[in-house]
Order: sequence, then C-alpha cells, then structure tokens
Amino acid sequence: MSVIAAVRGVLPEHRYAQEDLTAGLAELVGLGPQHLAMLEQVHRNAGVEHRHLALPLEDYVDATADFGRSNDHFIEAATDLGARAVQEALDAAGLAAGDVDLLVSTTITGLAVPSLDARLMARLPLREDLKRIPIVGLGCVGGAAGVGRVDEWLAGHPDGVAVLLAVEICSLTLQRDDTSTANLVASGLFGDGAAAVVLVGDRAADRLAPDGIRVCGSRSRLYPGTERAMGWDVGSSGLRIVLGAEVPDLVRTQVRADVDRFLSAYGMERAQIGWWVAHPGGPKVLDAMAEALEVEPAALGVTWRSLAAIGNLSSASVLHVLADTLRDAPPEPGSPGVLLAMGPGFCLETVLLRAPGERR
Repeated sequence: MSVIAAVRGVLPEHRYAQEDLTAGLAELVGLGPQHLAMLEQVHRNAGVEHRHLALPLEDYVDATADFGRSNDHFIEAATDLGARAVQEALDAAGLAAGDVDLLVSTTITGLAVPSLDARLMARLPLREDLKRIPIVGLGCVGGAAGVGRVDEWLAGHPDGVAVLLAVEICSLTLQRDDTSTANLVASGLFGDGAAAVVLVGDRAADRLAPDGIRVCGSRSRLYPGTERAMGWDVGSSGLRIVLGAEVPDLVRTQVRADVDRFLSAYGMERAQIGWWVAHPGGPKVLDAMAEALEVEPAALGVTWRSLAAIGNLSSASVLHVLADTLRDAPPEPGSPGVLLAMGPGFCLETVLLRAPGERR
C-alpha cells in the first residue's frame, strides 16, 4: 500500500475559449465557411468551454506541416510541461528531486527517444541512479494505470519515493485537411497539459506523508475484440485518431460489473464509495459512466468541471481531476474513493483510494 504525498497539474500558457478555437481549427482541418456551423455544433457538444494549447493558435499551420515538425514541437513542449509538473509536485510534497527513486512517465501524443523522463534528467537535479520507466501507448487510461503500476512497485520498496508523470500535447496530433468525424470531434475535445503524482512507500509515508491519500489496490481489464474502439493510426502525416462511436456503450455495459468485481475483492460495494475520480472522456462517456455506476451526475461533478475548464488531456486528465478533488472537494476522513479511466485496448483501470483519518 502506497500513499499519495502530492499531485499537481500544469497547463500551457496559451488559453482559448472554445468559440475562438473553432474558426481557426476549421481552416486547419480543411472545412470551408459553409461548413463552419457544423463544426460549431460539434464543438458545443464537446462540453468544453476553454482549452490550453502548447503553441499560439496561429502557429499550428506551420507546426503541423509534417509529422517530424509536429513531433519536434511535442518533445520541446512536453519536456517543458513535464519539468514544471514534477517540480511543482515535489515542492508540494516537501521533497527534492534527489529524493526520487523511481520516475514513471506516460504519454501517447508524440515520440521521444531518449524518453521524456530521460530528458528531465537534464532539467532537474535527479539522481544518476534514478530508475526510469517510460510508458507509451496507454492513452487516456495512462494516468490511472500509472498510479496502479507505481503502487505495485512501492509495495516492494516500502521506503521508496516515486513520481508518476503524465504529459500530453494533444493539439499537435490534429490532422490537417482531415474532415473525418473522429478528427472533427477531437478538434473540439482535447487540450494540452501535464500532471505529476508523488507517491511514497508504506514505511516512508509515516515520515513523509502521514496525511496522504492511501492507494489500496488496482485492477486492469481489457475487453477482447475492441482494438478499433480507440487509438491511433500512425502514418506519414502523424497520429490519426481512432475514436469509435461504440465507446459510450462499452462504458454503459461493462463498467458496472467490472467495478463491482474490483470492489468485492476488498469486501466492498459501490454504495460504500464516498468519492469518484473519473477521466473526462466527453459528455456521452460521462453520462454513460454515471449510468453504469448508478450515481447522480453530481458525483462526477469535479470531472464535468474539468472537462469544461480544460478539455480532455488524455492520460493527464484523471490526475488533474484528482488534484481538483483534493483541493476543491476534499473527501470525508477515512472515506474510500475510486479513480478510474478507460483507454485504447479497449480497457479499464480502477484504483481504490482511501482518505486519511477515521471515517465518521
């Protein structure tokens, strides 16, 4: 069992209202003025009011001219955001970069070799013997899965300090001159950002994070035959999004039983869960999630607000929601919570959390 010492989300400086992005992106994806009303409707349906972009909007015509150019921008922006997120999380935990034993990074919106975690070694005073695990390919589920995998590592290193970094520059994956439904939906839903979580082992927690959120366990679930529900097609122009219409139905039909199986392993039921930290996959996905979990929409209120404020940040989003929850809607002492996200595979990751203190 590990403990979350701190979690922080960071965003690029370029912030735009959704309506201001629509006209600029319409030209980029090749929609003429006669189709602008259609794109405006798609963007309104996304439930997003503002988004942050790694670059000024006017730079995207040049930045997305080819895959190599967009990936160069990805590496620069992701490294900058990642360094900020890790430093802010360490500061919040009262720890130094030299205290970190393990750094796990997850991303899906670009390619970097050396990996992003290696590039952070030149930005932050991390130890030369730091253990690094870069994760590529998990997409939206990466933040939740990352918490689970770091918790498992810390079970064998109870005195250890680990950092999970999720960083996504979704805007640089937008495909120019692509008027497919998936690309248009993505143009209104995804934003850029990063988040970092500092976790410590069970023995280290008494000293470093006595009031932290406890990670009690996790469960992974892959749904066979759903490989085309979500992901990327990789080609000469870069990462072309795959976003199937079946995703909300998969959530609606699968999540309840999987969450129940997960909780039963800990002798618990859904009715005992006091707080939910869900990935903001979009309005239809969140409606399906509330239906599957049999909770009121307000139970996912922090997630809805995150979607409106910054959009879907892929793997980083659920960690932003966790940070917002702990800051704006702190759970009751001792209450159990569930962090969950879905992503390419198609898959579900659930993490059982518990607030510090005694339950009233």
